[in-house]
Amino acid sequence: MTTLDDLIALVHTYNPRTDEGLIRDAWAFGEEMHEGQRRQSGEPYFTHPVAVATILAEQQMDDATIVTALLHDTIEDTRASFAEVERRFGREIAELVDGVTKLTNIQLSNVKSKQAENFRKLFMAMARDLRVMLVKLADRLHNMRTIRAMRPDKQVQKARETMEIYAPLAGRMGMQSMRDELEDLAFRVLNPEARSSIMRRFLTLRRESGDVIQKITDDIRAVIEKAGIEGTEVTGRAKKPYSIWRKMQEKDQGFSRLSDIYGFRVITRDAEDCYRVLGAVHQRWRSVPGRFKDYISQPKSNGYRSIHTTVSARDGKRVEVQIRTREMHEVAETGVAAHWAYKDGERVQNRFAVDPVRWVAQMTERFEDDSDHDEFLEAVKLEMYQDQVFCFSPRGDVIKLPRGATPIDFAYAIHTRIGHACVGAKVDGMRVPLWTRLKNGQSVEIITAEGQVPQAAWVDIAVTGRAKTAIRRSLREESRERFIRFGQELARVAFENVGRKATDKALRTAAKSLGLESVDELLARLGSAEIASREVVHALYPDLEEREGETVDAARAVVGLRDDTSFRRAPCCQPVPGERIVGITFRGKGVVVHAIDCPALVAYEGQPERWVDLRWQEGTHRPVNTVTLDLTITNDAGVLGRICTLIGEQEANISDLHFLDRKPDYYRISVDVDLRDVEHLHRLLTTLEAESAVSAVRRHRDPQLAVEARKN
Repeated sequence: MTTLDDLIALVHTYNPRTDEGLIRDAWAFGEEMHEGQRRQSGEPYFTHPVAVATILAEQQMDDATIVTALLHDTIEDTRASFAEVERRFGREIAELVDGVTKLTNIQLSNVKSKQAENFRKLFMAMARDLRVMLVKLADRLHNMRTIRAMRPDKQVQKARETMEIYAPLAGRMGMQSMRDELEDLAFRVLNPEARSSIMRRFLTLRRESGDVIQKITDDIRAVIEKAGIEGTEVTGRAKKPYSIWRKMQEKDQGFSRLSDIYGFRVITRDAEDCYRVLGAVHQRWRSVPGRFKDYISQPKSNGYRSIHTTVSARDGKRVEVQIRTREMHEVAETGVAAHWAYKDGERVQNRFAVDPVRWVAQMTERFEDDSDHDEFLEAVKLEMYQDQVFCFSPRGDVIKLPRGATPIDFAYAIHTRIGHACVGAKVDGMRVPLWTRLKNGQSVEIITAEGQVPQAAWVDIAVTGRAKTAIRRSLREESRERFIRFGQELARVAFENVGRKATDKALRTAAKSLGLESVDELLARLGSAEIASREVVHALYPDLEEREGETVDAARAVVGLRDDTSFRRAPCCQPVPGERIVGITFRGKGVVVHAIDCPALVAYEGQPERWVDLRWQEGTHRPVNTVTLDLTITNDAGVLGRICTLIGEQEANISDLHFLDRKPDYYRISVDVDLRDVEHLHRLLTTLEAESAVSAVRRHRDPQLAVEARKN
């Protein structure tokens, strides 16, 4: 365990003017409050706050943050109160400790709605003072370092939480070294076999090739010295096991086929030398196309600046080289924490460090008006996980977007009004589809038109949380009345399934229980499939479940056949569970199942020995029964996408689609959809009939297909 003198000495290395008395007082107070408490490992509990404070001192944090780390569990786990901490250490530290306590009480559960709600609280807490989150990250890092003392199930829970939330958050804050360690520690718990395998491969590779890292480091140093560039520092390392495993999954490649498993870093005196080193490296080794990124001219939102390039170095091995200045490196390692950096006891302004208040504001402002917790969770995770591309508006403004962004995301990044009115886009002067993935450096022009409204298909095209949220909000408003009608019917059926009635009073109570403002809001969300009918019933009657049978095996969907007899649905009538059926035997081909009213059965009236009395199995059938629908729709922009979305919203899968007729004012299309049963079919037909752009819809039956089937 780090001693008090060790901690103070560590702080003195970057802040000789530290308030040593304050740290000593906090140590004494924390040690007294935690006296007699033990960690699960058996160690005195106070070793944990000390370890957290040490981690933050290594990040060169200010005195208030170090003291907060020493006290961060006192209000929650001891007899200490907020008032006592404030009286002894001041308002600033008391509020920081209280903020960490509130963060600790936010349980990031695996239940999506609860996780989303608490994720919002986490970000709002960050907005008040980012140092609260820095203490929490250090707290999580030490807990992951000592995770072996926990029960196995708790280890998995904490590791998954770390991998999904805390590690990406550290990365988004620019704290790359902390992110790497958090990911590796979580990976060790979640997939120990994969990590051990990668480590063994590294050892084998080292035995076969020697110390490749040192050899390539020496090669890079020699190239830089030959170019006459002085004052540089070159280091190399093997990439972390989790980083390698993730690449193996993304590229679907084995370890032996991965190329860039080594990374090298060059630290220079100034930005000019960064580009000189880049030129020297590219003159010596061939660069890999598409693997160059200049984050010095276009920095990330968390302040990260560096040049990245991948080259074919010694023995053809691909290696990534990162080139940056010392100041840039400080930001790269500590991210937004670089704002609190010290030099000779004085707070210094790292010109590359972002203002943490402004950074958090940018991260949270777009979500504050969004009342949907699930959309907030999706949007903020997109913000945390995505890398960025930089595109230009026609006026030359730089628009930062996540990698994989489309012109739709670009339009909404400019303004919601521009996004809503978007009808097309030009990239580098060429018209492109709205689903085009934008690349670094492209110039994007958005084409708008009055009267245009967002299309449902845009939700799947867009990748940014801001665009998805705006599109969904617009679609909800446009489709609200239709969704309310659907919701009423879904609620009625769901309540009848548990022997209850969906009265106005019941729906009002359910809406209140689910945190919704009104019955209309509840029905609209139910009709748009944002919440399930089971959730509504459960909100009122948690002890009741909808009366659903067991899921039926598709291979045993009908009753009345011997176990060794196969069957298939007749293509002419396409019967579905819930309809009366009969079977016709075919020698060597099993039984073909027809609907009882299928016209094709007339051909078998003189062959009663071939008829088999059948019925569908009781229970819930899988959506594997294909039915062909014949639709006539208006020939307008976005109509086909809206029809496909409606079908998807009814939990039906489109397995095929053909155009039967094209006219200036309408289209006739044939759509194959996979359904569960006849009730599922009727609900889908009702939904399509209610759509204004659908002038006709019917179930398609073709007796001629029965004739062709007999021939085959």
